[in-house]
Amino acid sequence: MADLFPLFLKLEGRRCVLVGAGTIARQKLARLLDSGADLRIIAPVAAVEIQELDRSGRITWTKAEFNATHLDGALLAIAATGDPAVNEMVHRAALERGVLCNSVDEPERCDFFYPAVVRRGDLQIAISTAGKSPALAQRIRRELEEQFDASYIAWLNWLGSVRELFFRRHVEPELRKQTLHHIAGRTVFERFRSSLEKHGTSVGKVYLVGAGPGDPELLTLRAARLLKQADVVLHDALVSPEVLALIGDARVIDVGKRCGTKLLTQQEINSLLVAYASQHEVVIRLKGGDPTIFGRAGEEIEALVEAGIVYEIVPGISSALAAAAAAGVSLTDRRYASSVVFTTAHSGIDSELTAWNRLVSSHSTLAIYMPGSSYRQLAAQLREAGLRPQTPCAVVSHAGRSTQQVHRCDLSSLEQLESFAAPTLLIIGECVAPMHIAEPSVRGESLIDELQTENHDAAGMSRTFRS
Repeated sequence: MADLFPLFLKLEGRRCVLVGAGTIARQKLARLLDSGADLRIIAPVAAVEIQELDRSGRITWTKAEFNATHLDGALLAIAATGDPAVNEMVHRAALERGVLCNSVDEPERCDFFYPAVVRRGDLQIAISTAGKSPALAQRIRRELEEQFDASYIAWLNWLGSVRELFFRRHVEPELRKQTLHHIAGRTVFERFRSSLEKHGTSVGKVYLVGAGPGDPELLTLRAARLLKQADVVLHDALVSPEVLALIGDARVIDVGKRCGTKLLTQQEINSLLVAYASQHEVVIRLKGGDPTIFGRAGEEIEALVEAGIVYEIVPGISSALAAAAAAGVSLTDRRYASSVVFTTAHSGIDSELTAWNRLVSSHSTLAIYMPGSSYRQLAAQLREAGLRPQTPCAVVSHAGRSTQQVHRCDLSSLEQLESFAAPTLLIIGECVAPMHIAEPSVRGESLIDELQTENHDAAGMSRTFRS
């Protein structure tokens, strides 16, 4: 006999005919019912169980002796009467109609065999001996059932959701292949099962952490602690070296972009977060400023939710707040601004410019992230939207770092400025008026000089009185 061809069939809605309705037939019922097949039973007498299934509509019982026309339109036929003569009739009728037939305990009349099956959810392992030793197949099945425990159900469901996510987001094929093969490995599975037993969850946790403006002292205590505990950190290009130095014994991956050049696409970053969460307890997505402000956190959250991965947002000081602090500006000085608008020089769709006429208001402060390399073009757009040429502006580069720069001007002179080193933020509004601000460092140095002078003069006067 030629080798058997192993196959898993989709039987939902397909007609399958079971001839016989006694003990032998009942043994074959369960798998056919689970498959969703259109199951027809042919027998003059049926067991009570089969009669109840017929009444409930789960099967169709035809109370009759078998004849060849009962197989018309069928995909499979199972002869389970215990009568060799009837089984032979079924087999012959199946051959004539091209219907695959299984005659129970009669290998010579079988086009297919019922294998011994280990099933864990959608994972099925089938064992066949071509009918030579069903007992051996059952023994192997019992051994495999011990090896493949119930944790494989959750494991396979998670792998399936990750694979679906990768295809839906059009991840680059080679990266997709490597990642999917890696996370299906035994090492990842053992970690998955251990986490499932320990925490009742199947994967690690992803933290979307705000790195603040760059000064490590401006990190939240929680962010600093998590950086010490992290297994993997995926960080933006503009996260400062001083903050990165706080990371403990973790794998550190730069996934940012510089001058518009991306190291990885957003879809690939999403995929890495999902993949690393399957291998590690603590995965950190480290973003400059606050992760929820112009950091594409929403897309990453969506990917994590779709993959069934737990996440947490750890806020940070946003660049706008750091820039305002650096420039000594109150963004909501009630005398000049009743609102603050956080925006970028471009809309959410990279190819479209921001509709400034919708954002500009005489009673608002504009905090413009990523103002771009051409202040001339931006200033012209703002003037066209209705801002006065004399509107005060503050350009803040590297806010909160040792390399911080603050430059004040008005909208008309902004057009003449060269771009500053990123990260840069532009504050525009009446609250930036020169009378309300001064360089904090200059103000501090001037005050110290005045105090030293006063102390010196006071000391001199004291000596004069004593003399």
